[in-house]
Amino acid sequence: MRLCVALALALAFAADLPAATFLVGPGRPHTTLNQLFDDAAIDLNGGDLVLVDYAEYNGGNIILRSNDGGAPGNRLTIRGVRDAQGRRPVLRGGTNTIEFRLANHVVFEGFEVTGTGDTQTGTFRCIYHHSHDVVIRDVLVRDCPRNGVLGADTDSGSLTIEFSEIRNAGSRDFNHAIYMSTDQVVYPGSVFRLQYSHVHDSRFDDNVNGGNLIKSRAERNEIYYNWLEDAFQHELELIGPDPDGVASSWTQSLVREDSDVVGNVIVHTSATPFVIRVGGDGTSGTGDTLGRYRFVNNTIVGRGSATTLSMFRTHFGILSLHLHNNVLWREGNGTLRVWREETPTNWVNGVQIAGSHNWIKTGATFVPAALTNTLFGADPGFGDLGSLNLVPNASSPLLDSATSSTAPPTDFVNPLAVPMQHPSRPSVLAPILRPVSGPLDIGAFERGNADALFASGFE
Repeated sequence: MRLCVALALALAFAADLPAATFLVGPGRPHTTLNQLFDDAAIDLNGGDLVLVDYAEYNGGNIILRSNDGGAPGNRLTIRGVRDAQGRRPVLRGGTNTIEFRLANHVVFEGFEVTGTGDTQTGTFRCIYHHSHDVVIRDVLVRDCPRNGVLGADTDSGSLTIEFSEIRNAGSRDFNHAIYMSTDQVVYPGSVFRLQYSHVHDSRFDDNVNGGNLIKSRAERNEIYYNWLEDAFQHELELIGPDPDGVASSWTQSLVREDSDVVGNVIVHTSATPFVIRVGGDGTSGTGDTLGRYRFVNNTIVGRGSATTLSMFRTHFGILSLHLHNNVLWREGNGTLRVWREETPTNWVNGVQIAGSHNWIKTGATFVPAALTNTLFGADPGFGDLGSLNLVPNASSPLLDSATSSTAPPTDFVNPLAVPMQHPSRPSVLAPILRPVSGPLDIGAFERGNADALFASGFE
């Protein structure tokens, strides 16, 4: 009995022990993250805090392994400490600048991560996601010759990227600013969420082709409140797993891949003629999702030189496409095409396109007949297109013209019904409450008190 009581007291005491803090940097017990992560005497656990002083840490190939990590609801936090000038610690170089390798339940925040070299010999992945339940927060990922953030086909689960900027990453058509996947066998139900972030410029080298801003093979994508701009190819390419990379027990019928895209600004500036591709990316049966895609209250603007710009491109295996309250507009006299059905587009149950209350530029072609209560016009009434202030002005036709009835079919899990925030601006990566001001406005912004909220900072 005494032994049981003593053991219970010991366990209770252990549960109350404060988590450990580890200091990294010049003059610290561990001068680099490599040294800390490779220290056999230290296993990092849930609740532990790693503080990394500002410095430029060159060499990359930083690996957080399976002996380190947190627990469900109790993540390990690795935090960069800014200097007096507000600069984040810089991690640079390596084949993979930093990799989360089977180290689950981790927060990585407050860093600048960048590559070195060129598209042939330089950094392959600035951040390599090879774990589950990882949060990347307040991170600048820049100048990555190939992939900015890449998720492994196997042994990777949920990932959230938030309040972050990813720029100048992607090359040679098949490397991307964000290239995500999840392992549906090991981590079923995993979600890739991108929110409150600024992702732009997916062409590292002007002498070669670039990639997509976001290419995702994840089981579920949640793309909320972001500013996405200047992809070389698509701003969004949402497709299915690559059969050549998945676990051996994976099959196409294992799970359906769905995407929820709400409250984003998407600005297409390149000469490529597509903004968004959904369904699949290869011959029939390769990379198909057979899934549902939902786009609600996004502001999508074309500014590139393509003769015809297609907003939505369906390709290969897909179940449905749902469009509500979106602004679809193109600058200049080029043709805006709402929907391009590539050959083949393999609809699971015949063409399923639905939605309502979208604002579309007059003269647009291939507007799906199933879209109801569509508004057409020559000018959406943005605050100031030159500075990309896309908030509706006082006389905009977008005002009070949206619907709150955006529910998809019941088998689409946990949709974000209507936007509750404004998208982050390039200059302010933070939640900005979307005001309630009468009926909902079409697009990513609600006018409300927008003049005060967005007086500057769109450039």
